Amino acid sequence: MSSTTVGLLTSYAEKTRWTPTQASKDANRKALQDSSWADGLRGIAAVFVMFSHMTLAFARYIVRPADGEHGPSQWMQRPILRLVGQGPAWVACFIILSGFVNSLKPIKLARQGNIETAISNLAVSAFRRSFRLFLPAAAATIISWFICQFGAYEIAKNSDAYWLQITSPGISPSWGQAIIDLVYAIRNTWLYNPENPYDQPQWALMYLLQGSMFVFMALLATINLTPRFRVMTMMICWFWSWNWGIRIGDPMVGVSCFVGILLSELNNSEYPLRLSPLSPFFAPPMALVALVLMSFPSEFQPWAQWSNFLLEWFHRVSPENAELSRFWPTIGAQLLCLTVVLSPHIRRGLSHPWLLWLGKVSFPLYLLHGSFMRSLLSWLLFAREHLVEFEEHNGDQSYIVMKYPLPGYTTFIIVMPVFFVILFTATHVWAMKVEPQFGLITKKAEDLMFGKQERPPALPVRHD
Repeated sequence: MSSTTVGLLTSYAEKTRWTPTQASKDANRKALQDSSWADGLRGIAAVFVMFSHMTLAFARYIVRPADGEHGPSQWMQRPILRLVGQGPAWVACFIILSGFVNSLKPIKLARQGNIETAISNLAVSAFRRSFRLFLPAAAATIISWFICQFGAYEIAKNSDAYWLQITSPGISPSWGQAIIDLVYAIRNTWLYNPENPYDQPQWALMYLLQGSMFVFMALLATINLTPRFRVMTMMICWFWSWNWGIRIGDPMVGVSCFVGILLSELNNSEYPLRLSPLSPFFAPPMALVALVLMSFPSEFQPWAQWSNFLLEWFHRVSPENAELSRFWPTIGAQLLCLTVVLSPHIRRGLSHPWLLWLGKVSFPLYLLHGSFMRSLLSWLLFAREHLVEFEEHNGDQSYIVMKYPLPGYTTFIIVMPVFFVILFTATHVWAMKVEPQFGLITKKAEDLMFGKQERPPALPVRHD
């Protein structure tokens, strides 16, 4: 090979060289500019909320950190594995992600100096948020109420599955009373200490709406501030909101939605990109600590050494009026979301197409899984069971009740795949066919109440 040829090949190689370091930097930059990971994490959270209800129905022992005081812990009672029964931790993730995604565009516009567009979009998005939460929730309640009146929940109500039993309402004595019960159920979903007898998981929707309004109001109040002072203001709000638990009914709302705003501010800065080369070293231990904190049990904390350790630290570091059962799971959820914001590798993992699809159906899954568990799943599990006597105790008194016993493991192995296929098919149909109709209703309400004058495009509404 001539020296000329060698020189040309060497020159071409130098010009087209693509080092792993540069490729990694570009991939990290692209990952850090993409917020689709929030859909993936929201989908995971919705699945784990459903698993927490299944845990309360069929495996209540997981709720405890051990089998007894100073007793042994089974595998599913240990940290991280017990997350299948930690519903409040995943609800905290919903609220954090709600604050995050609803803050991304306004903060980006504010940093660009486009204040008027940011304010206009915040106003329209606040209006849309109410409709897009209320309409699907009301529709799911009506469906649950309707099938309840035809006895669809009677098997679940008379079963030995704890969560199914306590969340399955009875048939109303008349259709007139049934209409009244339905109106009260829809109304009570959005009141202080919300309670919907036809769809118990809807208790969190009022707090999601409340958190969204906190986000919109906080951003409207601080949209003209510089990023540094906006961050300082949100940190003050975060500390201040720890004592809201007694006033607004749930301590997760303020501390979670303000963290969502802070994470959005961080996401719009250069810090995640600067720290991305170090993320393989600090992200795994941060995520591990976050998942352990999210595993903190809501009761019997002194029974296990790890939860007793966190219990002692709770009394040392918790702000005034912080609720024990929510404190560490909420802190863990916030730390987990912070880890994701700082780690391009975790972001890419959460942006997998399957997880993005799961995020797309997460809100229908949250709304429908309870009704499907109380009807379809109960029919499949208890179809071959007969009522048997159970002895229950109320203080010093004992009495006999008739219940359907839990089936064996073989039945669960056969039934669960069938149930999941039907449930996720229904949630996909809801997301594709039903959800767009709520969007049309919301659009017509906007045209009616705002007028049809030209308005800047509003922020996308996210069901977090």
